[in-house]
Amino acid sequence: MATILAKMPTEMREELKEPLGEVYTDTDALLADTGDPIVAVGDIVTYHLLEAERRPAVAIVDGKTKRERVEREVLGATEAFDERIDVANPQSTITDDLLEALASALEAPEATVIVVDGEEDLASLPAVVAAPDGASVVYGQPDEGMVLVPVEEGTRARCRELIDGMQSDYDRIAEILSA
Repeated sequence: MATILAKMPTEMREELKEPLGEVYTDTDALLADTGDPIVAVGDIVTYHLLEAERRPAVAIVDGKTKRERVEREVLGATEAFDERIDVANPQSTITDDLLEALASALEAPEATVIVVDGEEDLASLPAVVAAPDGASVVYGQPDEGMVLVPVEEGTRARCRELIDGMQSDYDRIAEILSA
């Protein structure tokens, strides 16, 4: 059973709508600016990267976009990965299951998809904290495009600050992510 380590309070909703990086509508332009490895958060983003023949090292998906089920073609994108990890992560939370899967996937030599039962809406935050310097986290910004977050100390510090601002057990989160 997954343990919730962070829960987003309603008053943070607006703050988290602000993109953590540049918003792209063109996948090729985004890919020209990405570092390595790429961590994709979201079904549509993962699908677009795969369509552009760039498989992320890690993808975190939940089978939904804007809380609606994605099309079968998008759902099939999970087949492009070597490994699959299933986790539980309720809406507006970060669980130990998600964090442990993320840490494991980032260390794995195989491309890994993490399939979330619940929602991956906050997964980009721990992804930025856990990914190595020079990596890129890409997530969807509803009705706007894809957000590219270069992983470096400034973006990592901002994501730590956001997670810490939630109702969270940040010490346990940092321990799991070795952050």
